[in-house]
Amino acid sequence: MSEFEPPQSRKPDASKFRPGKFTYHQEIEVEIATITNLGEGLARVDGWVVFIPGALPGEKIVARVWHNSANFSRADLVRVVIPSPHRVQPRCDLFGECGGCQYQNLAYPQQLEWKRKQVAEAFERLGGLKVEVEPCHPSPKQYGYRSKITPHFMTPRRADFPIGFLASGTSRRVIDVPKCPIATDAINSSFAKSRKEIRGNPGRFERGATLLFRDCEEGVITDPRQVVTEKVGAIQLKFLAGEFFQNNPSVLEQFVGYAIKLAQESGAKHLVDTYCGSGLFALSGARQFESVNGVEVSAEAARKAAENATLNRLVNCRFIAGTAESIFKNIPVNGADSAVIVDPPRKGCDEAFLEQLHRFNPRRIVYVSCAPDTQARDLKYLCTLGWKVIAVRPFDLFPQTRHVECIAALERT
Repeated sequence: MSEFEPPQSRKPDASKFRPGKFTYHQEIEVEIATITNLGEGLARVDGWVVFIPGALPGEKIVARVWHNSANFSRADLVRVVIPSPHRVQPRCDLFGECGGCQYQNLAYPQQLEWKRKQVAEAFERLGGLKVEVEPCHPSPKQYGYRSKITPHFMTPRRADFPIGFLASGTSRRVIDVPKCPIATDAINSSFAKSRKEIRGNPGRFERGATLLFRDCEEGVITDPRQVVTEKVGAIQLKFLAGEFFQNNPSVLEQFVGYAIKLAQESGAKHLVDTYCGSGLFALSGARQFESVNGVEVSAEAARKAAENATLNRLVNCRFIAGTAESIFKNIPVNGADSAVIVDPPRKGCDEAFLEQLHRFNPRRIVYVSCAPDTQARDLKYLCTLGWKVIAVRPFDLFPQTRHVECIAALERT
Protein backbone atom coordinates (compact mmCIF):
# COMPACT_ATOMS: atom_id res chain seq x y z
CA MET A 1 0.00 0.00 0.00
CA SER A 2 1.40 3.40 -0.96
CA GLU A 3 0.47 6.90 0.19
CA PHE A 4 0.58 9.91 -2.15
CA GLU A 5 0.36 13.61 -1.50
CA PRO A 6 -1.98 15.06 -4.14
CA PRO A 7 -0.58 18.06 -6.04
CA GLN A 8 -1.57 21.41 -4.48
CA SER A 9 -3.58 23.79 -6.17
CA ARG A 10 -5.07 23.67 -9.51
CA LYS A 11 -8.24 22.43 -7.81
CA PRO A 12 -11.30 24.63 -7.27
CA ASP A 13 -12.54 25.03 -3.73
CA ALA A 14 -15.88 23.62 -2.58
CA SER A 15 -17.74 26.84 -3.47
CA LYS A 16 -16.88 26.33 -7.16
CA PHE A 17 -17.54 22.61 -7.22
CA ARG A 18 -20.20 21.42 -9.68
CA PRO A 19 -22.77 19.04 -8.17
CA GLY A 20 -22.87 15.71 -9.95
CA LYS A 21 -21.93 12.09 -9.64
CA PHE A 22 -19.72 12.66 -6.60
CA THR A 23 -19.48 15.16 -3.76
CA TYR A 24 -16.51 17.47 -3.26
CA HIS A 25 -13.44 15.54 -2.03
CA GLN A 26 -15.39 12.29 -1.90
CA GLU A 27 -12.97 9.38 -1.72
CA ILE A 28 -13.69 6.44 -3.99
CA GLU A 29 -12.00 3.08 -4.47
CA VAL A 30 -11.69 2.20 -8.15
CA GLU A 31 -9.83 -0.07 -10.57
CA ILE A 32 -7.88 1.54 -13.39
CA ALA A 33 -8.90 0.24 -16.81
CA THR A 34 -6.43 2.05 -19.07
CA ILE A 35 -4.27 5.14 -19.64
CA THR A 36 -5.51 7.99 -21.81
CA ASN A 37 -3.42 9.69 -24.48
CA LEU A 38 -2.75 12.43 -21.88
CA GLY A 39 -1.14 9.88 -19.58
CA GLU A 40 -3.98 9.80 -17.04
CA GLY A 41 -5.43 6.69 -15.47
CA LEU A 42 -9.05 6.02 -16.42
CA ALA A 43 -11.56 4.26 -14.18
CA ARG A 44 -15.29 3.63 -14.53
CA VAL A 45 -17.82 3.75 -11.70
CA ASP A 46 -21.20 2.41 -12.85
CA GLY A 47 -20.32 3.52 -16.37
CA TRP A 48 -19.15 6.96 -15.19
CA VAL A 49 -15.59 7.89 -16.25
CA VAL A 50 -13.08 9.20 -13.70
CA PHE A 51 -9.64 10.50 -14.71
CA ILE A 52 -6.84 10.05 -12.16
CA PRO A 53 -3.28 11.21 -13.03
CA GLY A 54 -0.56 8.95 -11.68
CA ALA A 55 -2.69 5.79 -11.61
CA LEU A 56 -1.66 2.82 -13.75
CA PRO A 57 -3.68 0.16 -15.60
CA GLY A 58 -4.73 -2.79 -13.45
CA GLU A 59 -4.28 -0.94 -10.15
CA LYS A 60 -6.85 -0.65 -7.40
CA ILE A 61 -6.56 2.80 -5.91
CA VAL A 62 -8.31 5.30 -3.66
CA ALA A 63 -8.97 8.64 -5.37
CA ARG A 64 -10.30 11.99 -4.11
CA VAL A 65 -12.74 13.73 -6.48
CA TRP A 66 -12.19 17.45 -7.10
CA HIS A 67 -14.20 18.07 -10.28
CA ASN A 68 -17.46 16.90 -11.85
CA SER A 69 -18.13 17.58 -15.52
CA ALA A 70 -21.26 16.81 -17.52
CA ASN A 71 -20.12 13.26 -18.25
CA PHE A 72 -16.92 12.60 -16.29
CA SER A 73 -15.08 13.47 -13.08
CA ARG A 74 -11.49 14.24 -12.17
CA ALA A 75 -9.75 13.03 -9.04
CA ASP A 76 -6.38 12.92 -7.29
CA LEU A 77 -4.60 9.71 -6.49
CA VAL A 78 -4.59 9.33 -2.70
CA ARG A 79 -3.52 5.75 -2.11
CA VAL A 80 -2.57 2.68 -4.15
CA VAL A 81 -4.27 -0.37 -2.65
CA ILE A 82 -3.05 -2.95 -5.19
CA PRO A 83 -0.15 -1.64 -7.29
CA SER A 84 0.67 -2.55 -10.87
CA PRO A 85 3.62 -4.94 -11.20
CA HIS A 86 5.02 -2.34 -13.60
CA ARG A 87 4.97 0.54 -11.11
CA VAL A 88 8.45 1.98 -10.43
CA GLN A 89 9.80 4.75 -8.25
CA PRO A 90 9.96 8.09 -10.14
CA ARG A 91 13.41 9.67 -10.27
CA CYS A 92 12.05 13.18 -9.85
CA ASP A 93 10.64 14.34 -6.50
CA LEU A 94 8.34 16.70 -8.42
CA PHE A 95 6.71 13.94 -10.49
CA GLY A 96 2.95 14.43 -10.38
CA GLU A 97 3.23 18.13 -9.59
CA CYS A 98 5.35 19.21 -12.59
CA GLY A 99 3.46 18.91 -15.88
CA GLY A 100 6.50 17.78 -17.87
CA CYS A 101 6.39 14.00 -17.29
CA GLN A 102 3.51 11.54 -17.01
CA TYR A 103 5.17 8.08 -17.01
CA GLN A 104 8.11 8.17 -14.58
CA ASN A 105 6.13 5.76 -12.38
CA LEU A 106 5.81 3.20 -15.22
CA ALA A 107 8.58 0.74 -16.20
CA TYR A 108 10.08 1.64 -19.57
CA PRO A 109 9.04 -1.50 -21.54
CA GLN A 110 5.43 -0.80 -20.55
CA GLN A 111 5.77 2.87 -21.55
CA LEU A 112 6.68 1.66 -25.03
CA GLU A 113 3.79 -0.79 -25.19
CA TRP A 114 1.23 1.80 -24.08
CA LYS A 115 2.48 4.25 -26.68
CA ARG A 116 2.09 1.58 -29.35
CA LYS A 117 -1.46 0.90 -28.14
CA GLN A 118 -2.33 4.58 -28.10
CA VAL A 119 -1.21 4.97 -31.72
CA ALA A 120 -3.25 1.92 -32.73
CA GLU A 121 -6.32 3.19 -30.87
CA ALA A 122 -6.02 6.67 -32.42
CA PHE A 123 -5.74 5.21 -35.89
CA GLU A 124 -8.78 2.97 -35.40
CA ARG A 125 -10.98 5.41 -33.47
CA LEU A 126 -10.20 8.62 -35.36
CA GLY A 127 -9.10 7.25 -38.73
CA GLY A 128 -11.15 4.08 -39.02
CA LEU A 129 -7.83 2.37 -39.82
CA LYS A 130 -7.28 -1.14 -38.54
CA VAL A 131 -3.58 -1.46 -39.28
CA GLU A 132 -0.72 -3.33 -37.67
CA VAL A 133 1.29 -0.92 -35.54
CA GLU A 134 4.86 -2.10 -35.07
CA PRO A 135 6.49 -2.03 -31.61
CA CYS A 136 7.51 1.42 -30.45
CA HIS A 137 11.20 2.03 -31.20
CA PRO A 138 12.92 2.72 -27.86
CA SER A 139 15.18 5.61 -26.96
CA PRO A 140 18.74 4.58 -26.06
CA LYS A 141 18.52 7.09 -23.21
CA GLN A 142 15.46 7.18 -20.96
CA TYR A 143 16.79 10.03 -18.77
CA GLY A 144 19.28 12.80 -19.49
CA TYR A 145 18.32 12.82 -23.16
CA ARG A 146 16.60 16.15 -23.67
CA SER A 147 18.82 18.68 -25.47
CA LYS A 148 16.52 21.67 -25.10
CA ILE A 149 14.40 23.01 -22.24
CA THR A 150 12.50 26.29 -21.83
CA PRO A 151 11.88 27.03 -18.12
CA HIS A 152 9.65 29.95 -17.14
CA PHE A 153 9.11 32.33 -14.26
CA MET A 154 6.42 34.91 -13.59
CA THR A 155 6.90 38.47 -12.29
CA PRO A 156 9.24 38.13 -9.27
CA ARG A 157 7.26 38.95 -6.12
CA ARG A 158 9.41 37.32 -3.47
CA ALA A 159 13.04 36.32 -3.01
CA ASP A 160 12.50 32.63 -3.71
CA PHE A 161 10.14 32.99 -6.69
CA PRO A 162 9.71 29.74 -8.65
CA ILE A 163 11.75 29.16 -11.80
CA GLY A 164 10.71 26.02 -13.62
CA PHE A 165 7.77 24.58 -15.52
CA LEU A 166 3.99 24.72 -15.49
CA ALA A 167 2.28 22.68 -12.81
CA SER A 168 0.33 19.65 -13.93
CA GLY A 169 -3.15 20.57 -15.14
CA THR A 170 -2.55 24.33 -15.21
CA SER A 171 -1.74 26.93 -17.85
CA ARG A 172 -0.25 29.61 -15.58
CA ARG A 173 1.10 28.32 -12.25
CA VAL A 174 4.85 27.73 -12.36
CA ILE A 175 6.52 25.34 -9.92
CA ASP A 176 10.14 25.60 -8.91
CA VAL A 177 12.32 22.99 -10.66
CA PRO A 178 15.97 23.08 -9.54
CA LYS A 179 16.93 20.17 -11.82
CA CYS A 180 15.20 18.25 -14.62
CA PRO A 181 16.21 14.56 -14.81
CA ILE A 182 15.21 14.16 -18.46
CA ALA A 183 17.47 17.08 -19.51
CA THR A 184 21.17 16.59 -20.23
CA ASP A 185 23.72 17.06 -17.45
CA ALA A 186 25.18 20.04 -19.30
CA ILE A 187 21.79 21.76 -19.39
CA ASN A 188 21.18 21.15 -15.69
CA SER A 189 24.57 22.63 -14.83
CA SER A 190 23.91 25.75 -16.92
CA PHE A 191 20.35 26.02 -15.56
CA ALA A 192 21.61 25.97 -11.95
CA LYS A 193 23.97 28.88 -12.65
CA SER A 194 21.24 30.88 -14.40
CA ARG A 195 18.83 30.37 -11.49
CA LYS A 196 21.37 31.92 -9.10
CA GLU A 197 22.03 34.86 -11.42
CA ILE A 198 18.33 35.57 -11.98
CA ARG A 199 17.50 35.45 -8.29
CA GLY A 200 20.48 37.69 -7.61
CA ASN A 201 19.10 40.40 -9.89
CA PRO A 202 15.32 39.92 -10.21
CA GLY A 203 14.77 43.59 -11.08
CA ARG A 204 15.83 42.87 -14.67
CA PHE A 205 12.65 40.86 -15.17
CA GLU A 206 9.61 43.02 -14.44
CA ARG A 207 7.26 40.66 -16.28
CA GLY A 208 8.99 37.34 -15.82
CA ALA A 209 10.55 35.45 -18.72
CA THR A 210 10.94 32.22 -20.63
CA LEU A 211 14.50 30.93 -20.69
CA LEU A 212 16.25 28.77 -23.26
CA PHE A 213 18.90 26.10 -22.76
CA ARG A 214 19.99 24.18 -25.87
CA ASP A 215 22.77 21.60 -25.64
CA CYS A 216 24.49 21.44 -29.04
CA GLU A 217 27.90 21.22 -30.70
CA GLU A 218 28.75 24.73 -29.42
CA GLY A 219 27.89 23.84 -25.80
CA VAL A 220 24.80 25.00 -23.90
CA ILE A 221 23.38 28.04 -25.67
CA THR A 222 20.89 30.42 -24.04
CA ASP A 223 20.52 33.05 -26.78
CA PRO A 224 17.62 32.06 -29.10
CA ARG A 225 19.13 34.07 -31.99
CA GLN A 226 22.51 32.36 -31.93
CA VAL A 227 23.26 29.95 -34.77
CA VAL A 228 23.91 26.46 -33.42
CA THR A 229 25.01 23.13 -34.91
CA GLU A 230 23.46 19.69 -34.48
CA LYS A 231 24.96 16.54 -35.95
CA VAL A 232 22.64 13.72 -37.03
CA GLY A 233 24.63 10.79 -38.36
CA ALA A 234 27.02 12.21 -40.95
CA ILE A 235 24.94 15.37 -41.49
CA GLN A 236 25.58 18.74 -39.83
CA LEU A 237 22.69 21.18 -39.54
CA LYS A 238 22.86 24.83 -38.55
CA PHE A 239 19.82 26.76 -37.32
CA LEU A 240 18.84 29.34 -34.71
CA ALA A 241 18.92 28.05 -31.14
CA GLY A 242 15.33 29.12 -30.51
CA GLU A 243 13.93 27.33 -33.57
CA PHE A 244 12.25 23.95 -33.52
CA PHE A 245 14.54 20.94 -33.78
CA GLN A 246 13.99 17.43 -32.42
CA ASN A 247 15.55 17.33 -28.96
CA ASN A 248 16.48 13.70 -28.31
CA PRO A 249 19.81 13.24 -30.15
CA SER A 250 20.20 9.70 -28.80
CA VAL A 251 17.48 8.30 -31.09
CA LEU A 252 17.31 10.90 -33.84
CA GLU A 253 19.57 9.12 -36.33
CA GLN A 254 17.44 5.94 -36.16
CA PHE A 255 14.24 7.97 -36.39
CA VAL A 256 15.32 9.86 -39.50
CA GLY A 257 16.92 6.76 -40.99
CA TYR A 258 13.67 4.80 -40.78
CA ALA A 259 11.75 7.51 -42.65
CA ILE A 260 14.44 7.61 -45.37
CA LYS A 261 14.43 3.80 -45.59
CA LEU A 262 10.65 3.73 -46.18
CA ALA A 263 11.03 6.34 -48.91
CA GLN A 264 13.96 4.55 -50.57
CA GLU A 265 12.32 1.11 -50.51
CA SER A 266 9.60 2.40 -52.81
CA GLY A 267 12.10 2.45 -55.67
CA ALA A 268 11.72 6.22 -56.06
CA LYS A 269 14.55 8.09 -57.79
CA HIS A 270 13.74 11.41 -56.17
CA LEU A 271 12.91 12.56 -52.65
CA VAL A 272 10.55 15.46 -51.93
CA ASP A 273 10.60 16.80 -48.36
CA THR A 274 7.65 19.02 -47.53
CA TYR A 275 7.74 21.09 -44.32
CA CYS A 276 11.50 20.62 -44.70
CA GLY A 277 12.62 23.18 -42.09
CA SER A 278 16.41 23.34 -41.92
CA GLY A 279 16.66 20.19 -44.05
CA LEU A 280 16.85 17.30 -41.57
CA PHE A 281 15.14 14.62 -43.70
CA ALA A 282 16.14 16.06 -47.08
CA LEU A 283 19.85 16.20 -46.34
CA SER A 284 19.88 12.91 -44.46
CA GLY A 285 18.45 11.17 -47.53
CA ALA A 286 20.40 13.03 -50.21
CA ARG A 287 22.93 10.28 -50.86
CA GLN A 288 20.19 7.67 -51.38
CA PHE A 289 18.40 9.54 -54.19
CA GLU A 290 19.28 11.11 -57.53
CA SER A 291 17.80 14.40 -56.39
CA VAL A 292 16.19 15.93 -53.34
CA ASN A 293 13.71 18.81 -53.35
CA GLY A 294 12.76 20.46 -50.10
CA VAL A 295 9.69 22.69 -49.88
CA GLU A 296 9.01 25.28 -47.18
CA VAL A 297 6.42 28.04 -46.90
CA SER A 298 9.09 29.98 -44.98
CA ALA A 299 11.61 31.52 -47.40
CA GLU A 300 14.08 31.96 -44.54
CA ALA A 301 13.89 28.25 -43.64
CA ALA A 302 14.38 27.27 -47.30
CA ARG A 303 17.45 29.51 -47.46
CA LYS A 304 18.93 27.92 -44.33
CA ALA A 305 18.29 24.44 -45.68
CA ALA A 306 20.19 25.37 -48.86
CA GLU A 307 23.08 26.65 -46.75
CA ASN A 308 23.11 23.36 -44.86
CA ALA A 309 23.31 21.47 -48.16
CA THR A 310 26.40 23.52 -49.05
CA LEU A 311 27.85 22.90 -45.59
CA ASN A 312 27.52 19.15 -46.16
CA ARG A 313 28.78 19.32 -49.77
CA LEU A 314 25.55 17.93 -51.16
CA VAL A 315 25.04 19.07 -54.75
CA ASN A 316 21.81 17.23 -55.60
CA CYS A 317 19.58 19.22 -53.23
CA ARG A 318 17.26 22.06 -54.12
CA PHE A 319 15.11 24.01 -51.67
CA ILE A 320 12.02 25.91 -52.70
CA ALA A 321 9.96 28.52 -50.88
CA GLY A 322 6.50 27.34 -51.83
CA THR A 323 3.13 28.87 -51.11
CA ALA A 324 0.39 27.01 -49.26
CA GLU A 325 -1.74 27.11 -52.41
CA SER A 326 0.89 25.60 -54.74
CA ILE A 327 3.32 23.51 -52.71
CA PHE A 328 4.32 21.21 -55.59
CA LYS A 329 4.14 23.72 -58.45
CA ASN A 330 7.89 24.30 -58.90
CA ILE A 331 9.15 20.80 -58.14
CA PRO A 332 11.06 19.70 -61.28
CA VAL A 333 10.45 15.94 -60.95
CA ASN A 334 7.50 13.66 -61.62
CA GLY A 335 5.49 12.35 -58.72
CA ALA A 336 5.57 8.82 -60.15
CA ASP A 337 9.37 8.79 -59.72
CA SER A 338 9.30 10.37 -56.26
CA ALA A 339 8.73 9.61 -52.60
CA VAL A 340 7.36 12.43 -50.44
CA ILE A 341 8.11 12.96 -46.76
CA VAL A 342 5.48 14.96 -44.90
CA ASP A 343 6.39 16.24 -41.42
CA PRO A 344 3.78 18.83 -40.43
CA PRO A 345 3.32 20.66 -37.11
CA ARG A 346 1.08 19.19 -34.41
CA LYS A 347 -2.11 20.46 -36.06
CA GLY A 348 -1.41 18.25 -39.09
CA CYS A 349 -2.17 19.07 -42.72
CA ASP A 350 -5.18 20.86 -44.15
CA GLU A 351 -7.26 19.28 -46.89
CA ALA A 352 -5.91 21.69 -49.52
CA PHE A 353 -2.39 20.38 -48.92
CA LEU A 354 -3.53 16.75 -48.93
CA GLU A 355 -5.35 17.31 -52.22
CA GLN A 356 -2.16 18.74 -53.77
CA LEU A 357 -0.15 15.83 -52.43
CA HIS A 358 -2.65 13.41 -53.95
CA ARG A 359 -2.52 15.14 -57.33
CA PHE A 360 1.29 15.07 -57.30
CA ASN A 361 0.80 11.30 -57.19
CA PRO A 362 4.08 10.16 -55.61
CA ARG A 363 5.22 6.56 -55.56
CA ARG A 364 5.07 6.60 -51.75
CA ILE A 365 4.11 9.02 -48.97
CA VAL A 366 6.01 8.89 -45.66
CA TYR A 367 4.04 10.82 -43.03
CA VAL A 368 5.95 11.80 -39.86
CA SER A 369 3.94 13.15 -36.94
CA CYS A 370 4.20 14.19 -33.31
CA ALA A 371 0.41 13.91 -32.94
CA PRO A 372 -1.14 10.50 -33.76
CA ASP A 373 -4.65 11.99 -33.56
CA THR A 374 -4.18 14.52 -36.38
CA GLN A 375 -2.05 12.01 -38.26
CA ALA A 376 -4.91 9.49 -38.12
CA ARG A 377 -7.33 12.16 -39.38
CA ASP A 378 -5.08 13.02 -42.33
CA LEU A 379 -4.40 9.40 -43.23
CA LYS A 380 -8.13 8.73 -43.20
CA TYR A 381 -8.61 11.53 -45.73
CA LEU A 382 -5.82 10.22 -47.97
CA CYS A 383 -7.37 6.76 -47.83
CA THR A 384 -10.65 8.19 -49.13
CA LEU A 385 -8.64 9.46 -52.14
CA GLY A 386 -7.30 6.00 -52.94
CA TRP A 387 -4.24 5.56 -50.70
CA LYS A 388 -3.46 2.67 -48.36
CA VAL A 389 -1.40 2.62 -45.15
CA ILE A 390 1.34 -0.01 -45.51
CA ALA A 391 3.51 0.62 -42.42
CA VAL A 392 3.19 2.31 -39.02
CA ARG A 393 5.94 2.56 -36.41
CA PRO A 394 5.99 4.78 -33.31
CA PHE A 395 9.30 6.17 -32.04
CA ASP A 396 9.89 7.17 -28.44
CA LEU A 397 11.60 10.52 -28.68
CA PHE A 398 10.20 11.58 -25.30
CA PRO A 399 10.70 8.88 -22.62
CA GLN A 400 8.84 9.42 -19.31
CA THR A 401 6.25 11.60 -21.08
CA ARG A 402 2.99 10.89 -22.90
CA HIS A 403 4.38 12.20 -26.20
CA VAL A 404 5.16 9.89 -29.10
CA GLU A 405 6.34 10.38 -32.67
CA CYS A 406 4.95 8.14 -35.38
CA ILE A 407 6.05 7.35 -38.94
CA ALA A 408 3.53 5.91 -41.41
CA ALA A 409 3.92 5.00 -45.08
CA LEU A 410 1.21 5.02 -47.75
CA GLU A 411 0.96 3.81 -51.34
CA ARG A 412 -1.76 3.88 -53.96
CA THR A 413 -4.25 1.04 -53.69
